[in-house]
Amino acid sequence: MRDDRILFEDNHLLIYNKEPGDIVQGDKTGDEPLSEQLKTYIKEKYSKPGAVFLGVVHRLDRPVSGVVIFARTSKALSRLNQLLKLGEIRKTYWVVVIHPPPKERDHLVHHLVRNEKQNKSYAHSTFVPGSKNAELIYEMKSATDRYYLLEINLLTGRHHQIRAQLAGIGCPIKGDLKYGAPRSNPDGSIHLHARSVELIHPVRQEVLQVVAAPPDEVLWNQFLTIDV
Repeated sequence: MRDDRILFEDNHLLIYNKEPGDIVQGDKTGDEPLSEQLKTYIKEKYSKPGAVFLGVVHRLDRPVSGVVIFARTSKALSRLNQLLKLGEIRKTYWVVVIHPPPKERDHLVHHLVRNEKQNKSYAHSTFVPGSKNAELIYEMKSATDRYYLLEINLLTGRHHQIRAQLAGIGCPIKGDLKYGAPRSNPDGSIHLHARSVELIHPVRQEVLQVVAAPPDEVLWNQFLTIDV
C-alpha cells in the first residue's frame, strides 16, 4: 500500500484509493491484503500496542480500482454495515466499455445468478430460480473513437454486478475477458473504477463525500482530459 493513496482518515474511518491488483481481504492466493497492510500502517503511525482493529466495510474485485472504506472501530463498522444494508452509502463508478450502450442513459434491472465454480455472475432479463435482483443507473459521459466512458450509480450490491449487467446489454468492460472483452489489459486490470462514495459519517453525522482519481494510465488519462 501507499499512504499517499489514503483519501480520508480519522479516528473512525479510513478510505483508500485501491490500485488494480490489490486484494481488499485475504483470499486463497495467500497474498497480503490491503486490510493487513493498513493495519501495519496504523500500528506504526500511531505507535499502537497490540492488535489493530480494522473492519472491511465492502470489497472491490482484484482487477478493479478506486474507493474502499474501512472502519477503525467496531462501533463505526456496525453503523457503516447498517448504512450499506439500507442503501445509504452512495457509490459512483466510472467504467470504460468497448461498445456504445443502447441508450445514453438507462436504469438496468436484471436477475443475477452466481456460479461459484466459475466465480462469475450471469444477468437474466426475467426472474430465474436462485437469482438476485440487481439494479444500476448508467449515463454515457464521454467517448473516444474506440471506447465509451459510462458513469454508474449502483443501486444494489451483487457479485460482479456491474461487470455482469454491462455484459448483459452487450457492453463488456475493456480488459474484462471473463465477461466478453476480446483481450485483457497488460497489467491484468479492467477499466472499472470506484470513483466516489457519499455517506453520513457514522459518528459525526456529517455528509462525507470522497472522490478517487483513476489509475495513471493512457486511456484513463485521455478521458480525464475530456470534460466529464
